[in-house]
Amino acid sequence: MANWWDGIELWVAGLAFIPQFVVVLAVTVPLAFGLAWLLDRGLAITLHLLGRDRRTGAGEATPDVETGGVT
Repeated sequence: MANWWDGIELWVAGLAFIPQFVVVLAVTVPLAFGLAWLLDRGLAITLHLLGRDRRTGAGEATPDVETGGVT
């Protein structure tokens, strides 16, 4: 695994700046979106299990947008 990574690293380092930039963006942007999606889903599931999600039950109080109070 280390030899494979070293080969990739040397290949990217040997590229000119613009191709390096494009290759790094092509890899990191999808990884960042994927990680953000996983964290969002994990947090949503955790909050749902703890009963702290945004969904409210029929009998619970909901904030009144116009007056700022609770109905």
